Amino acid sequence: MTKSSTETGSVAASAAATRADEPSTSSQRERRRRILDATLALAAKGGYEAVQMRAVAEKAEVAVGTLYRYFPSKVHLLVSALAREFRRLDQRTERSAPPGDTAQERMKVVVDMITKSMQRDPNLTEAMTRAFMFADATVANEVEEVGFLMDRIIARALAQGEPDELQLSIARVISDVWMSNLVSWLTRRSSAADVATRLALTIDLLLGTDDSPRRARLHTAIGNGNGTETGEAGEADDAAAGAAGAAGAPRAADSSTG
Repeated sequence: MTKSSTETGSVAASAAATRADEPSTSSQRERRRRILDATLALAAKGGYEAVQMRAVAEKAEVAVGTLYRYFPSKVHLLVSALAREFRRLDQRTERSAPPGDTAQERMKVVVDMITKSMQRDPNLTEAMTRAFMFADATVANEVEEVGFLMDRIIARALAQGEPDELQLSIARVISDVWMSNLVSWLTRRSSAADVATRLALTIDLLLGTDDSPRRARLHTAIGNGNGTETGEAGEADDAAAGAAGAAGAPRAADSSTG
């Protein structure tokens, strides 16, 4: 889904508003940090179900009432923790450009880095992803910030700097396919290798030049439909299915605010 400049500005404003709502004093920031750290620790150990408000409060050494003033629900907790992780990743990628001579190469490096970091801790990823998918309108700002940061991280690899509207739109397609494949991996419908192959294929189809040998073979295989290049044609079908799945299950903020 292509974003207009107005929509892109609105998302950026929502992300800024989310950060502006964060505690302003050092003691409040420290308390918030402890809460999010406790949330991540519990999720890493036991997944989504392990994140209970009383358990988080005890681990963070805050009163339950204080916890609820910061985060009204476990979904708020987990999506806020996810936003913090993406904020840190955004800062790292802003400081140093990924290696690669072409936009394709740089984007593959970034997407592979994000994917492997999420796959490194399945319990934590499952918890944060479930919260992200379950989020309703009350968590819209946090969800919007995650989506905005994800798009910008990917688009920055394409732009080698601050991305423009078109580059953000391309990144949105890739991040939607990424989310669909992450869910497929979490539910054991796809292996880590499947996810890597489909994401690489998606990037090649979107960013490959017309004289790219692989892109030419893929387009020929798709057009023939006769079993030629069946391996890559099958990969193309998988990538298309992933994109269709992402389109059919839009980001939580998209569905909740509609």
